[in-house]
Amino acid sequence: MELQDKIILITGAGSGIGRALAVRFHAAGAKKIVAVDINLSNAQVTADMVSGVAMMADVAKEDDICRVIEETEAKVGPIDLFCSNAGVAIGESIDSPNNQWQASWDINVMSHVYAARHLVPRMVARGGGYFLNTSSAAGLLNQIGGAAYGVTKHAAVGFGEWLAIHHKHEGISVSMLCPQAVRTPMTALDNDAIAAAASNGMIEPEELANCVVEELRKESFLILPHAIVQEYMRNKTTNYDRWIGGMNKLMRHIMGIGK
Repeated sequence: MELQDKIILITGAGSGIGRALAVRFHAAGAKKIVAVDINLSNAQVTADMVSGVAMMADVAKEDDICRVIEETEAKVGPIDLFCSNAGVAIGESIDSPNNQWQASWDINVMSHVYAARHLVPRMVARGGGYFLNTSSAAGLLNQIGGAAYGVTKHAAVGFGEWLAIHHKHEGISVSMLCPQAVRTPMTALDNDAIAAAASNGMIEPEELANCVVEELRKESFLILPHAIVQEYMRNKTTNYDRWIGGMNKLMRHIMGIGK
């Protein structure tokens, strides 16, 4: 996909990865960018940076996602690229409150489902469209700490696979963005999950956005700003038991747990 003259909607656009994508897509010649965030003032700052449109939505609510899709298509034009980027990192363990697990599911997984449910028929009717869904390297490799995050990001990748498998022939393209640590408000937290994710270094969101543009041009299903993730994936699938053992060793090291 070339971004020139495209109408693009980005959730979680008020900061971090979402804002960096908006700025980079604008530089690539996007026709109009709709910056969506649960914090409207943050979305407006991003929109002002790219001469775009700001909208408020809680992506955990299907009605909100339906509304921003309908409003964008009515007032701006048909959405060419939907970037389902908003996410949360809560629910550290199996003992975390159920509401944190549910919020993780609703935001990290169901938001992608809602976007596809309301946009795929429109895109198919006009010949195709593109979904860029933000997951994480944790969606491929799991996570030290961050139980709900690792589980729901796996589910997000699974849904992206399903979406591509069932709608590729109808002109629907899907990319899953799966970075390790990126310098955003989320990674400003001090916990074991962030420490593990940053073990190969923390990249800037602008670097990630450059990678995304290049991979969208190739319509890659997996977008891996940290190239080492592919090697880790190969290690995982080559010898699952050895990989589990290595991850357990890494977990004990990070958390300071003895044998």
